[in-house]
This record gives sequence, C-alpha cells and structure tokens, in this order.
Amino acid sequence: MSPTDASTDAVSAASNDVGAGACTDAGEDSAAQDIGRGTDNEDTLNLRLPDELVVLFEEERSGADAATAGAAARHGHAHGQRSWSDSTAPRASRTPGGDDLLDGVADWGPIVTPAGVFHLVPVRVERDLALICRWMNDPAVAAFWELAGHQNVTQDHLHPQLVGDGRSFPCLGVLDGSPMSYWEIYRADLDPLARHYPVRPHDTGIHLLIGAVTDRGRGLGSTLLRAVADLVLDRRPACARVIAEPDLRNIPSVTAFLSAGFRFSAEVDLPAKRAALMIRERSLRDLL
Repeated sequence: MSPTDASTDAVSAASNDVGAGACTDAGEDSAAQDIGRGTDNEDTLNLRLPDELVVLFEEERSGADAATAGAAARHGHAHGQRSWSDSTAPRASRTPGGDDLLDGVADWGPIVTPAGVFHLVPVRVERDLALICRWMNDPAVAAFWELAGHQNVTQDHLHPQLVGDGRSFPCLGVLDGSPMSYWEIYRADLDPLARHYPVRPHDTGIHLLIGAVTDRGRGLGSTLLRAVADLVLDRRPACARVIAEPDLRNIPSVTAFLSAGFRFSAEVDLPAKRAALMIRERSLRDLL
C-alpha cells in the first residue's frame, strides 16, 4: 500500500511543471516514507497449474504476443515514433514462472488498446526518477500518495520495490512511445492489504496515477485500467482476480475502476484510509 493511499489513482496526476522545484537532488535531507511493501512475511498458497495447461497457455500467449508486436510495429511506424526503451538497456527481469512472483512483468511487452499502443516499462531510477517525482508533487497526487517532496522521497518509495523479492513491480506506462503514467503491479496476497480482506492465492493488485492534466477526465484511465487488468489475467494464469483499493474520497478513481470492469466489493478500513475494495474477476472479464 502507498503511505496513505494504496488506491489505483486513475485520474489524480501531475503536469510536468507542478512542483518541479521540489524535485531537487536525491541527496538532500527529507523524511523518508516507507511504502510498507516488500517486508510482509505473510505466507500464501502456491497453487500451480498442471504442466499440460502451462504449455498450452504459453503456446497461446506466444501467438498473441506475435500478433500484438506486429500491430505495435505498424502503429509505431505510422506515427513515426520510437519505443521509450528503444535506446536504453532494459532492466534485467526475473525468470517468468521461476523466482519472479509476478510472472515476468518486464517481459509482458506492448499491447494494443483503443487509446493506442501501451507498454508497461520497468522503472529505471537514473532515467525516470525526476519525472515520477514531478508527478508525485502535483497536489492532486500528493493528497492520496503523500510522496511530495525532494527526489529522495520518491526514491525511498521506489527502492524497496526495485531491490525486493519481486512482490511489487514499479513501471512507467508508455502510450504511443511517450511515458504518461506510473503503475505498480503487486501481489496483493503477499501485501499487508491481505490482512484486511478475504484474500485468495495469487490475487494481483494495481496502483496507478496519470501524469498529465490533459490525459485526465476523458476516459483514458478506464481504458488503460481495463487493458492492464486483462493483461495481468492473460500473463498470470494462476491469478483469478485483480484487486484495487482506491480511497473512498477519490470518487473519480472509483468511477474509473467501475468503468474498467471492476466491481465494488466492500469498504475496507486500512491503517491510513477507508478504501473501496474493487475486484476484476477472471470469470466475469467478458461480462463487465
């Protein structure tokens, strides 16, 4: 969970100009805020599919990946755009299905959405810290994430995820070649959140903020939330549910989740907020 808001903030975001003065060198002193993820020792069942089903799933996914890659290449060529990571070495990913608790988020690749070609790109501090810090300093974001301040505040938030055991994975959301959102894909069943709702093995959570005012209020958050939730279900065969817990006060965020096919399950009292527990279930993904 984020320090005071573990919500997927689909509409709260920052323009690149807001709070830029606060994003100074990470070496300056600031009160570090730990996100509380990556330190929970809660056990969970490790359900595995039969090997035959895993092989079948991988064959189907390979075909879908090839089709998506082709569409992404055509789309990028048509718009004369390069991938955000074209000129940078990607962060080494953990082995899908092995030690990686999230089945290789770094290797999920681009997907075609109604808004354009979208890609979850693993955060690299040296490349992305200043940008994420600017977003975190927008008052609309800070009200729920409480990560406003100098770059070391943002870095302290990212560090446990980047060096942890893989239960939470921070990414930039890159749309048509441009970074425009910040995401955290995490194992809800291994998170402190699991103490506050009827958890199931491999429940996977989403946090999101949109990074520009011009990208808010036009349904983009809902479009991307639906696409990423479906991506989680496609790439994680053991996961039956995608979970989110926006602050009940964040009405636009709750609305975005509902529009993205999540259902409201319950109100949940978390340590720093009262949240709306939102769930997108594999069994209902084609109905909602």
